[in-house]
Amino acid sequence: MNGMEKHNDRGKPWGGRFKEELDKKAEAFTASLPFDCRLAEEDIQGSMAHCRMLVKTGILTAQEGDLILNGLQEIGGEISRGEFPYDLSLEDIHMNIEKRLIDKIGPVGGKLHTARSRNDQVALDLHLYVKKELRETEKLICQLQEVILELAEKNLEVIIPGYTHLQRAQPVLLAHHLLAYFWMLQRDRERFLDAFKRADLMPLGAGALSGTSFPVDREEVARELGFGALYENSMDAVSDRDFILEYLSCSSFLMMHLSRLSEELVLWTSHEFSFLELGDAFTTGSSMMPQKKNPDVPELVRAKTGRVYGNLMALLTVLKGLPLTYNKDLQEDKEPLFDSVDTVKNVLSIYAQLLKSVQVRREKIAAAMQDDFSTATELADYLALRGLPFREAHHLVGKLVRHCLDEGKLLKDLSSDELAAFHPFLGSDEALARLSPENAVWAKKSRGGTAPAAVRRQLQAAREALKKL
Repeated sequence: MNGMEKHNDRGKPWGGRFKEELDKKAEAFTASLPFDCRLAEEDIQGSMAHCRMLVKTGILTAQEGDLILNGLQEIGGEISRGEFPYDLSLEDIHMNIEKRLIDKIGPVGGKLHTARSRNDQVALDLHLYVKKELRETEKLICQLQEVILELAEKNLEVIIPGYTHLQRAQPVLLAHHLLAYFWMLQRDRERFLDAFKRADLMPLGAGALSGTSFPVDREEVARELGFGALYENSMDAVSDRDFILEYLSCSSFLMMHLSRLSEELVLWTSHEFSFLELGDAFTTGSSMMPQKKNPDVPELVRAKTGRVYGNLMALLTVLKGLPLTYNKDLQEDKEPLFDSVDTVKNVLSIYAQLLKSVQVRREKIAAAMQDDFSTATELADYLALRGLPFREAHHLVGKLVRHCLDEGKLLKDLSSDELAAFHPFLGSDEALARLSPENAVWAKKSRGGTAPAAVRRQLQAAREALKKL
């Protein structure tokens, strides 16, 4: 073929070197428009900042800049009104916007891409998007924490069984139990806010991989778009997806915590526990069994946790063997991100409303507290305070529990003489008083403990923590 032979440019902006039409299945397979169209706002925002920088550095004239900026503004309006003419053959949202701009203002629209590659353009859009979603996710976590605090404060005096191995262990305040989830969510907030530092790096100006020969001002673009720092290496800038992985990782922690809470809500609303009841607006019935009230929302949250984990693993797997710099594999970064963003924000929103609907069944909890051996540790502690080695005290009270099991009794059913038969100290009024769940809870005054005074201090610390971040 000689240099004058006509090429089929496919109608693509990169089509100059190709002879044949792109296969329609390949075109559909490689297109990202069906999902990256949600980056339209960030793409226009970044393009406008890029255009203003090109004008300030003299790469574009002021007149050219005005034409481009006005065209981008019009396109943004079309997108927001649902009037934008998307075209799958243009592959992605970036080329769709560029083509629409050229259609509107003519060939000058093609100058917008000066000193820019889709590689750094896409990276910029993703950074802007992830920064926005990190903020929004953190705010939703904060709102859920507020609901947890309100539920804890309303039930500060309620004592429930505490569990280890899902077996009755020691009595605790319901508020104390709920606050454990507050602090889990607080760590989640901290993770999302810390991840913002890595998302707050500006990649534009990296070009395809090696930078640009045009006299760009990357710092100017970063200032306009509100970035705190720049990528110092152009190859890193276009290939880095750590900031997306961090969002997915933080989301996995968050969903794990909500899944644990969901499991407890499912258990506690069962007939066997009956500690809580969920509002009718957040439960469903059975198509066959008319008595059923199913905790579908916490069950689905528990299940969707695996979905978010899967998104993290999917992107980790995409990235694990990629050579520098850009590879088409990186197109697979968006769907896991978008799906996790939607899942996490939806879960946080509905969870806050779900917890507002919770009714604490105090009479059922109170009855449950009279039917176990969860204050046995108090007797062992009492003996240790009177001078017995704790291991000896533990063994002695264990034999006492075995005696109760053999006799079909609870500790509270034993007389002082029966208790004294195991050790003289156990027959005292002070020892008997320790069998009360209330006294057992009040005794745990250490910082972070379940005593009412300690939990009030914890509530105050939680309120202060909400304000700090």
